[in-house]
Amino acid sequence: MDYRITGLSVDTFRPLFGLPDEELARRGAKRYVANISPGFPDRVELRDAEPGETLILVNHVHLDETTPYRASHAVFVLENAGERFDRVNELPPALRVRLLSLRAFDAAHMMVDADVVHGREAEPVIERLLANPRTVYVHAHYAKAGCYAARIERVRP
Repeated sequence: MDYRITGLSVDTFRPLFGLPDEELARRGAKRYVANISPGFPDRVELRDAEPGETLILVNHVHLDETTPYRASHAVFVLENAGERFDRVNELPPALRVRLLSLRAFDAAHMMVDADVVHGREAEPVIERLLANPRTVYVHAHYAKAGCYAARIERVRP
């Protein structure tokens, strides 16, 4: 089964880029400079920042629906992030090197299944979750920190 993974839209975060630290703080965000890699996973390009690259840590609502599963959490976004990750059957390195929590949701945005797996073993779990006809999409989270990572959907023929 083919699946598609997408990062977040850079347009959501562009208004934060270049703001002074004090203004970021007023908006509930904070600038970081990556000092290790992996260690600062960007949610737009779905890659780890290289040492010296700047990121913005900000709260992001990743499930903005009126359900018990409505959720937000802190996410890192590369300051001046480029193209949004959007690939078929390609698990990005930022997901491949981490423990993941994969959560399958139906059309009513209710969780229908979930699993925890190391990213290097994630493809069969993704396929199993998407094989459930009730599953509309899967949210990948970095399991240790609980942060939203990416959206996964089955590719329709």
